[in-house]
Amino acid sequence: MSDVDDAISAARSSWARISDTGDGVPTRARRRRTASIAKRLTWIAGAIVAILAVAMVWGMIVPLGIAGAMIVMAILLAAVLLLSFIPGERAAPPPEKLKTVDIRALPAQTERWLGAQRGALPRPAQVLVDRIGERLDTLSPQLARIEPQTEEAFEVRRLVGEQLPAFVNDYARVPDTLRTVERNGRTPDAELVAGLQLIEREIADMTARLAQDDLDNLQTRGRFLEMKYKDGDEPR
Repeated sequence: MSDVDDAISAARSSWARISDTGDGVPTRARRRRTASIAKRLTWIAGAIVAILAVAMVWGMIVPLGIAGAMIVMAILLAAVLLLSFIPGERAAPPPEKLKTVDIRALPAQTERWLGAQRGALPRPAQVLVDRIGERLDTLSPQLARIEPQTEEAFEVRRLVGEQLPAFVNDYARVPDTLRTVERNGRTPDAELVAGLQLIEREIADMTARLAQDDLDNLQTRGRFLEMKYKDGDEPR
């Protein structure tokens, strides 16, 4: 089975090279790739075990011989190659789709689209993209509890589904040679970073506003508990 081991080792090395960007920072996109690689390797191991188990059972009934062993080897190699190269993560959605996607799925869809643009952005902007991804993760459960036609939902969609992608696309259309050239007191790179900082803060504010009722309820219940059970007055 050395050929199979070699194939798995080669696939593992290839994935490691792809997932390592060399900057030592465990970004959200890289963590997703690592999880995807781990899942894929699990599938490969499971396929190998299943194929060998079937081959062993079949060999107890009908001796495989050299030809049978070669067929099993070919099946193993085909399974490893197939599972190594089938598409992993879903492709990032086009920005036009973000304008109409269900509000509850919008944070995840925008995060995936933004992650696909990350490599073309300057390093300070990449850090902000990761922070925005964290903000979107926090925002997502809040959106699951609001009606799509409310003003809060429209506000989130305008920022997360329209203004954020449009802003990043505006930057992407600027020629590389002009991105570090100052214009009206600020370079396009600096403009991008400043805009992403504002967007990150606004997403955080949106999350806090959507959580206001829950915060109020928590505070009210906490005060009730203090009034009812303070000074060790516990129910009997």
